[in-house]
Amino acid sequence: MRLSVTTLATVLLAATIAAQQPADRKQLPKGQMPELGRPTKVDDQLPLFDFDAYFPGSWTFEWDMPEGPLGESGTLTGTTVYKVIEPGKTYQADTTATGPGGPITIHERISYQKENKLLSRQITDSRGFAYSQAGTIGGDLGGIYNVLLEGTPFTYNGHAVRIKQTIRTMSPFNYKVATSVSVDGGPYKNYGNPWWRKDTTTK
Repeated sequence: MRLSVTTLATVLLAATIAAQQPADRKQLPKGQMPELGRPTKVDDQLPLFDFDAYFPGSWTFEWDMPEGPLGESGTLTGTTVYKVIEPGKTYQADTTATGPGGPITIHERISYQKENKLLSRQITDSRGFAYSQAGTIGGDLGGIYNVLLEGTPFTYNGHAVRIKQTIRTMSPFNYKVATSVSVDGGPYKNYGNPWWRKDTTTK
């Protein structure tokens, strides 16, 4: 069978594109549940959360904050960049954002004890306060993990403040942070539920 010049050129072009795709296309994040090839069962083991596979990279967010101990109400927007310091153990996260009170930066030093399902972080905020958080990581067979973090008290603007957060990894591309704040030993009140979304265009 004889191929025309046009057909041959088309075949060669398609082969060239197919060969280039693995090198040119950025690998997208994947969920942490293994492909079982069947529906999950109640006795299936949930994999330990892999921090290295999930968080490293750049994430953008918008946070609608009510008026409270940390400032006036409004929207805080910015970017958080996670980096691996020691694989499987230590990480850092740096946030640059702008809100009603102007620009802020937040630095986090994160420690993860994978086998014990424990995570802690030291947080320094350019608004003039620092605190630590610690908690546990759990999840379900749908691949959603929850990081439950209790914060130590700190003083800001003359008030004793505590911040409690729950991080829910809804997918490989976004996670949600439910935040509540206690002032001067009072009850915790909702302080917003922002989403972080992964920037898949950067490495």
